[in-house]
Amino acid sequence: MRILLAEDEHSLGTWLCRALEHAGIQVEWVDDGRLADRALQRRDHDALVLDLGLPGMDGHTVLQKLRERDQRLPTLILTARDSLAERVGSLNAGADDFLAKPFALAELEARLHALVRRARGVEHPRIACGPLAYDVARKQFLLSGEPLALSPRELSVLRALAHHSGQPLSKQQILDRVFSDEQDVQLEAVEVLVHRLRKRLDGKGVRIVTMRGLGYVLEAE
Repeated sequence: MRILLAEDEHSLGTWLCRALEHAGIQVEWVDDGRLADRALQRRDHDALVLDLGLPGMDGHTVLQKLRERDQRLPTLILTARDSLAERVGSLNAGADDFLAKPFALAELEARLHALVRRARGVEHPRIACGPLAYDVARKQFLLSGEPLALSPRELSVLRALAHHSGQPLSKQQILDRVFSDEQDVQLEAVEVLVHRLRKRLDGKGVRIVTMRGLGYVLEAE
């Protein structure tokens, strides 16, 4: 999962980036509403965590512009304004969920996963494809019930593909998810990682297929 975090409180933003990425959620963080609006038009995200009190452009306006563009990105409002009127107003404006500060990290993670599952029409939280399944608690893949030995980068690529199993992900989309914190990484790095994963999955009931012009798809054999 890759989210956009729009939060101007730097201590909270720094902590959330580290904590969520440790939990396997890629985070792009911006601290200004105008930057959030640009990022939403430019980048590929699975969900938006939006603070209402942003400088430059407030969260209400960011959300309004998002919905005016008919972008149906799951959006969770994260704010200290915990009133019934604020909750109702945000939900009526197009937000999908609302979490008041202070909050528990585990609840934020659970709400994000639930939002993304609903957006994709998935009825259960299990990330799986054929005999391959991701154990969220242990942060590792199981293949036919046995742990699959992967490097951190291989795991990140496979997790991105598993989140979208049956749907193609382009090299650039994978690059954005796996190397979001690095500069000057070339698309060839994705090709190398996919090649390694194909060797590990060969003959195991699941494969990575290349769809010309679209990208890579994880599918059961």
